[in-house]
Amino acid sequence: MTAPRVLVFDIFGTVVDWHGSIVREVQQRFPQVDADAFALAWRAGYQPAMEAVRSGGRGFVRLDVLHREILDRLLPRFGLEALGEAERANLNRVWHRLAAWPDSVAGLTRLKSRFTICSLSNGNLGLLTDMAKAAGLPWDCVLSAEVFRAYKPDPRVYLGAAGVFEADPCEVMMVAAHHDDLAAARACGMQTAYIERPLEFGAAHPKDVSAQPGNTWHAKNLLHLADQLAC
Repeated sequence: MTAPRVLVFDIFGTVVDWHGSIVREVQQRFPQVDADAFALAWRAGYQPAMEAVRSGGRGFVRLDVLHREILDRLLPRFGLEALGEAERANLNRVWHRLAAWPDSVAGLTRLKSRFTICSLSNGNLGLLTDMAKAAGLPWDCVLSAEVFRAYKPDPRVYLGAAGVFEADPCEVMMVAAHHDDLAAARACGMQTAYIERPLEFGAAHPKDVSAQPGNTWHAKNLLHLADQLAC
């Protein structure tokens, strides 16, 4: 096995706590709303919205646009249809303000001392840059599906990331809390590391984080991954 030169990271759920961050903001701004249900419903629109792009049903658009379209459809369900444009735009940018998991900054910092570390998310460049600034994520490089005009799990995203660093896919490790993302990366020849995030969907909706075959590494969090790769 070739030692990786570059580690590329899924972001939503892997590095940042999207559910907890959205719940906290919705609770603060709209205490009458079921914030847990709101966060889950917003995220539930994510894959169908991207699938319309993947299938060729529409041209590539940034994730910020998709998030806003989902939000606009969602607001009437939660009694928030009266929100004005400025409030909607600000709420949509909650995805730019997501908080990191407690281990993320320290884990990434340790990994950065040995490897080139880079985001590889369906989030757009502006979103990922704002998030890194707000959460203190110490990326060497911010890469997004936007660069490749495709959404994961399209091979163009994984192979494009390897190409950016003039690396063979086997020299790149995809790090994610989602088995489908990792399977697609492996199909492109990448190494993979699974990160357990049992509370990705909140404490009321624990996620099965059992090991699955094929991953090079399986870690409880990013600090644990740094320990494993230091051996």
